[in-house]
Amino acid sequence: MKSPFVKGLYHGLPIALGYLSVSFGFGIMAVRAGLSILASVGISVTNLTSAGQAAGVGIIAAGGSLFEMALTEFVINMRYGLMGISLSQKLDGSFNTARRLIVAYGITDEIYAVAISQKEKITAKYMYGLILISFLGWSSGTLIGAAAGEVLPKSVTDAMGIVLYGMFIAIIVPAAKKEKSVLLAITVASVLSILFRYVLTFISGGFAVIISAVAASAVVALIFPVKDDEDESTCEKAEITETEAVQ
Repeated sequence: MKSPFVKGLYHGLPIALGYLSVSFGFGIMAVRAGLSILASVGISVTNLTSAGQAAGVGIIAAGGSLFEMALTEFVINMRYGLMGISLSQKLDGSFNTARRLIVAYGITDEIYAVAISQKEKITAKYMYGLILISFLGWSSGTLIGAAAGEVLPKSVTDAMGIVLYGMFIAIIVPAAKKEKSVLLAITVASVLSILFRYVLTFISGGFAVIISAVAASAVVALIFPVKDDEDESTCEKAEITETEAVQ
C-alpha cells in the first residue's frame, strides 16, 4: 500500500469491527442507566476508552460528584499517557505539536498495539487512518446499541448488556493463566469490589473503583516487583489488565 492513510485504514479495520460489537454493549448500558441516545453517542465521540466509559456511566447513574468522576477517569486512563510516551519514540519527523495532540486523542490499547508493532517510523497520515476507522467503529456501535436499547424489550437489552463485561473477561482470563501477578491483581480487585458492593456500601462506586485499582496494583507491586531488565511489554500488559479487572 503506497498511501499511509489507506494502510492505516486497512490495519484499523479489525479494530473497528471489534469496537462495533463492544460499543454496542456500551450503548445499551448507557441507555439503561438513563442517558439519552445523543448523550451516549457524545460520550463515545469524546472518549475512546471502554473501561473509562463504563465506569463513568456508573458514576453518572449513581449521582457521583465531578471530583469523583475526574479521579476515577484519571486512575483508569493513566496508562494511555504511558502508551503515548512510548509511541512518541516511533513517530517520524512530520509530527508537530498539533498532530501529536490529534493522535493523542486516538490512543487506545488496540491502536497502540498495532502502531507500535510497525517496523518503520509512523507517519501522521498512517495514524489518521488507523484512528479514523477505529473511531467510526466505536461511535457507530454506540449509536446502534443506544438506539436498540430504546426500542428492544428489557429482557433482550439485559442479555445484550453483558457484551462489555464479556470483553473484560476475555482480556483478563488469558493473561491470568500466563501471569501469577495478573491473577493476584484480579483476585484482590474482585474481593475488594465485592466488599464495597455488599459490605462497605457507604463508599460510592467511583471511589470503590479507585481504591480497588490502587490496592490491587500495590499488592502486586510488593509481591511481584518488576525487575529493571524485564520486558516492558509484560509490564504494560499487567498494568492494563489490573485496571480492567476492577470493572
